[in-house]
This record gives sequence, C-alpha cells and structure tokens, in this order.
Amino acid sequence: MRTSAAKRATRTERGEGGPPLVYAHRGGAALRPENTIAAFDHGLACGADGLEFDVHLARDGVVVIHHDETLDRTTTGRGRVADRTAAELEAFDVPALADVLGRYPDVPLIIELKGDSSELARRVVDLLRAAHAVERTALGCFYYGPLNTARAYEPALRTGASREETRWALYRSWIGWPLGATAYHELQVPERSGLTKIVSPRFIRHAHKSRLPVKVWTVNDPDDMRRLVAWGVDALITDRPDLAVPIARAFRVTRSAVP
Repeated sequence: MRTSAAKRATRTERGEGGPPLVYAHRGGAALRPENTIAAFDHGLACGADGLEFDVHLARDGVVVIHHDETLDRTTTGRGRVADRTAAELEAFDVPALADVLGRYPDVPLIIELKGDSSELARRVVDLLRAAHAVERTALGCFYYGPLNTARAYEPALRTGASREETRWALYRSWIGWPLGATAYHELQVPERSGLTKIVSPRFIRHAHKSRLPVKVWTVNDPDDMRRLVAWGVDALITDRPDLAVPIARAFRVTRSAVP
C-alpha cells in the first residue's frame, strides 16, 4: 500500500481554520493488532492523516516498531525485544522502521522513542535521513536526553516536549508566562496525567501564542474528540481513526474561537 503524495504532503500541519490532523495511534490499536503493517494499512484506509508508533533497538541494533519492552502482551513471543534480532522479531509481526518508512513514503509520522537511549535517537535520525523523511516526522519521548540528542544531531527534525518540558509549559500557562523560544516544536500530550489536567482552552491558547501545535493522545471517545476539536487542538492521536476522521473533518474552527 502506497499513499498519494498529492493527497498527504500538505497535511503535516493543521491549517488556520481547518480540521485537525488525525494520527492513527499505533496504527489504530483498537481496530487491528497494534504497531503492525496491518494496523498501519488499515489506519490510513480509515482516512488518518498520519501514523504514530513506538520504536526500540533490537539486539542487532536495528530499529524496530513495538511499544512494550517485551513481546508478551501483543505477540505470541516471550521475552525482551532487545534480546531478539530484527529477523527474529519479524516472525512475531514486529516490523523494522526502515521497511515502514519505505512503505509509506508520504505519510506524516510521530515516532515515540521508548526508553532513555541516545543511541536509539541517533539511529532513528539516520534512518529518517536515508528515507528523506525528516520533514514529515516528529519525534516524541518522555525523556529529555534522547530528544536533546536528536535535536543536536538533526536540527531540522521536529520534536515534541519531554515530560519535564511539558511540566514547564503547563506551569507557564497557569501563571501566564510566555513560553518564548523552546527547544521543542510541538506539544504531544495527554489531556490528563493522573490527577493533573494538562489540555484546556487556556493551555491551547498559550501554546498557540508561541506557534506550538498541540497534539493530544490517546483520544478514543467521540465526545472527547468533539470537545478537543472545538477547543482548537491541532491533532487527535487515536486508537479509533474510523471515528476521529469524520469528527475532525466535520469541524471548521479558528483558533480565535477557543473559549
């Protein structure tokens, strides 16, 4: 399955007043086995603008797509991803990043770096360069170290905020301090983290003042989708692209309409 460049190349950003992007989270994990080619194909067939997925290093240093540290939850295999070669992992339907980049040459991507590994960050950047995929990709990671490595290694690559950077952005939105210049290029955030409310109309306004898109995960309830789109979020990251795509496309809101 190859996608149309004419259809997708201009959909890496939400246009002013246009619908938010929809990213199929792990390919659309509620609809197909997560982080598999079957999921990615189906998520795009549902109309998703982009794909979100997670990466690890296999034992032989190959970057592979999988969420957990182990195979146990989502495959018939057992044990740590890092203890298997890429060829062994392929037998459990764990694809290599290089293959996915080649299969979907025009699709916007959010790639989540799992763990605190600068080596993983560098290897991902190398693959993005080789596939000419830097401009259509944003990296995410909970940890500052790998993101900082990626930023220094490839300044043209978009990155999300680390966990600590997100905390500072939230705090500044509470007290009204401008975000100013940031090392990150977008905020990939959950609506809530534990008892802490992150995404709100105020948070979105504050981010937009610094021209930072707000991409929210993991949004699976249709009422939540409608509310977040009405608030002006820039992307929904969802396990249910079949629900999110028509909801996103039904809305035409300007950021000035955020209450």
